[in-house]
Amino acid sequence: MNAIEKQKASAKDRSAQPEPAKKAARIRQVPALSRGIAILRLLGRSDEPLGVHAIARALDLVPSTCLHILRVLVAEHLVAVDQATKKYGVAAGLVALARSALRQHTFPAAVQPDLDELAETYGATAIAVEASGLEHMVVVALARADSPLRVHVDIGSRFPALISATGRCVAAFGSHPWAEIQARFSKLRWDVPPTLAAWRAEVHAARLAGYAIDDGQYIRGVSIVAAPVRMPNGSINALVVVGVSEQMRRVGLTKIGEDLHGRAARVSQALGGKT
Repeated sequence: MNAIEKQKASAKDRSAQPEPAKKAARIRQVPALSRGIAILRLLGRSDEPLGVHAIARALDLVPSTCLHILRVLVAEHLVAVDQATKKYGVAAGLVALARSALRQHTFPAAVQPDLDELAETYGATAIAVEASGLEHMVVVALARADSPLRVHVDIGSRFPALISATGRCVAAFGSHPWAEIQARFSKLRWDVPPTLAAWRAEVHAARLAGYAIDDGQYIRGVSIVAAPVRMPNGSINALVVVGVSEQMRRVGLTKIGEDLHGRAARVSQALGGKT
């Protein structure tokens, strides 16, 4: 074998060797950033402003470290401080960031045309909610009807993931263990609380129908109809119509549910979720 043939054979042998697996990118810990994010999440979950020591205790931080991070967040307009009480809460800068994220997010953009049509068709408020496991649902898009009788809700409104018609959808179409669902169900607050057995039967009915109805149980006098949107990552979001019960019943809760089911299935398919 001459020199040229040896070079060709050597190159062929190298090409036949499997390429080494690429190493996953190493994520270096940045403690200050992690603590800042933890503080923002805590303040976002809290129903009222919190003082430095309350925040530090909740997150197991040194109070002086917590104070320094809070001052940076205040300077960046992500956190606001009440100078009289020295308590902290989320600020408008964080809201602006959230709105920017929502404008670029696929799910709200995909469902907005349907929400506009639903609100006009049924004279009610149509919303899209995004799940965060079994913790809570967040309103990420909405459309309001031009009606004097309507339920007020805002983008960013948050409520327990298993409550109302949306909760029945999460329980029916999600992959969460029933034991965990049952534990969280016991902590829910309703105006007209269903028994666990009745609620479980309604979850089963939602699975069969493809939509769920809450007729005044979560909020007395308010009817809520929801259908699940299956996301590519396996999570369950929902399209929802909310309105005054008397008005919603005249239209027909089942009719609204079937309409939502069809729209939610199309959105699921468009976004790449399972249908």
